[in-house]
Amino acid sequence: MTADPRPRAAHRAVPLPHPAEPVAVFVQDLPGGALTAARPAGPGRWAAGGIEVAITADGGAAPVSIDSSDTVSRVAVRWQHALPDAALILGDAWERGYGDLQWRHRQSERLLPWYWLAHTPHDGVTTGFGVDVAAGAFCSWSVDESGFTLWLDARSGGGPTTLAGRTLDAATVRRFGGTDGSGPDQDTAGSPWRAANLAVATMASPLTRARSAVGPVVGANNWYYAYGTDFDEAAVLTDARTVVELADGHPVRPFSVIDAGWSPGGVAPGGPWDAGLPGVFDDMAATAARITEIGARPGLWTRPLLERGAEPVHTALGPGGPGEWALDPSAPDVLAGIEEDFARYREWGYELVKHDFSTYDTFGRFGPAMGASLTDPSRRLADPTRTSAEVLVAFYRRIREAAGDMVLIGCNTVGHLAAGLEDVHRTGDDTSGHDWERTRRMGVNTLAFRMPQHGRFFTADADCVPSTPHTPWERNRVFLDLIARSGTALFCSIDPATRTDAVDADLRAALRLALDGGESGGIEPLDWLGTTTPRRWRTADGDLEVDWTSPWGVEPGAC
Repeated sequence: MTADPRPRAAHRAVPLPHPAEPVAVFVQDLPGGALTAARPAGPGRWAAGGIEVAITADGGAAPVSIDSSDTVSRVAVRWQHALPDAALILGDAWERGYGDLQWRHRQSERLLPWYWLAHTPHDGVTTGFGVDVAAGAFCSWSVDESGFTLWLDARSGGGPTTLAGRTLDAATVRRFGGTDGSGPDQDTAGSPWRAANLAVATMASPLTRARSAVGPVVGANNWYYAYGTDFDEAAVLTDARTVVELADGHPVRPFSVIDAGWSPGGVAPGGPWDAGLPGVFDDMAATAARITEIGARPGLWTRPLLERGAEPVHTALGPGGPGEWALDPSAPDVLAGIEEDFARYREWGYELVKHDFSTYDTFGRFGPAMGASLTDPSRRLADPTRTSAEVLVAFYRRIREAAGDMVLIGCNTVGHLAAGLEDVHRTGDDTSGHDWERTRRMGVNTLAFRMPQHGRFFTADADCVPSTPHTPWERNRVFLDLIARSGTALFCSIDPATRTDAVDADLRAALRLALDGGESGGIEPLDWLGTTTPRRWRTADGDLEVDWTSPWGVEPGAC
């Protein structure tokens, strides 16, 4: 075959269209129904079947609102734009990352929650689209050969939403890398890391930046050596003494967090949350006072949307397990009960509360299983006049108000909706005190790929660094060092049996650096375009090369 002698034209990046200039809009009134093409109904307006969508230009942004005389389930907004075939595409996650965050070649059916970025390696151009935090709908994107689509999920649980004559402010759309001043970085050729940081900053708000300035969040958490069993107040106080000793007189006091297992329900329990486990934690206020006396700041874990009992006391979405009930976050009685719980934690003297499992308890699914459908069609919220996104934002706001000045960690929360309403966000699925591979896959991945959200949406938390007999300290200590340098939240699960002079020295150095706020300028994954667990990192001490793998490599299917 003879090579084509004609010179190839140099590729020129074609600017993305303005967010307020889609080529088509589609609507769906009932779940499972057909997507109907909406017709133009005036400047920036489209209508079909009683649903009207408005997309207006507001500088470089485009607010999207929805009106419906009956019900609405989804709206799809389509823009025409062909990305280069070689482009690498990055999206976010519904709630936590599960070791699956990565730059990937175009995959048309790939679900891209909240925002997407496209990077073309040969010219260094990075562009993309996204939506502001606290949207009124669950927003995701798909990018294909000829364009990209914003999918606005406006359902209430698994059913349609009845807007009852009000206008839904569904989302504010942003373009990243615009060449007319509409994006955060007019010089689109450059570092994709810088582009990701600028994009996230554009979607943030003054409220999110204020909440993320809570200061260093550093301390002990007993989950990854205790796993909710066989611990008591004496063990909790040992954890507090350990972290205070390792902080070595630092002026910023570390936290000492009691994770699941303190309440009568046992491991990963449901409420009520009005007392500790009898005979083990008889006085939760006294335990908090003793932690404070030791010199640590007491913290507590809770699961606000699960209760135990033969029948639910509060409005429930359905069974959460044998003798358990998943509570409905749209119900006023549920929110009132949660407000009482958080007021009680404050009265007990806890300075930090980690609230967990609320996405799972609302939708019956963890992030990877939520997909584009989010939940089962039969899982309906008590209030069908508000979207799932609106209900969750109100739920997070109610917790924020009830918590007062307590530091809030959201775990299994929807970060794009909780931004500004929680101080710290667990950005990835659990690390492990039993299996190093899980820490490598989950912890390293989320540290690298969601670190741009740190300090803009919230304080990022890549989860605990374990020191246990079951995991190799030579691996964990590198993960520990990177988190400390990053300035993100650092919690350690320290089994007292693993303490040696060498381990203590590593922990002391990392905890003190983290309490200082990490390295000035943070760290950067240098090879994140080509891997899910970066090995090369820029640090203040120069580039760091890390070998995360075990002697046999990486076990396939681990985690």
